[in-house]
Amino acid sequence: MVIQRIQVRIPKDYLQEPVISHLVSQYGLTVNIATAILGEHSREDGWFELELRGSEEQIRSAQIYMNDLDLEVLSESKSPEFSW
Repeated sequence: MVIQRIQVRIPKDYLQEPVISHLVSQYGLTVNIATAILGEHSREDGWFELELRGSEEQIRSAQIYMNDLDLEVLSESKSPEFSW
């Protein structure tokens, strides 16, 4: 299990597209929305700080999906999840 924190800008053109939902349903990730910044009445781009949890392959596939959508993604380093 890997945890990766990212910041992603979702352009207003994609506000009706379930981008974050697809990260869960299509790629099997667990997604925690740490921060969300949306314009008034959702007519502006949205910025989201997400914590992604999944396998290396799931995260890599999700990154390809976001790249294909041409989303601006800033990522922090991945870290293995520690189980106690």
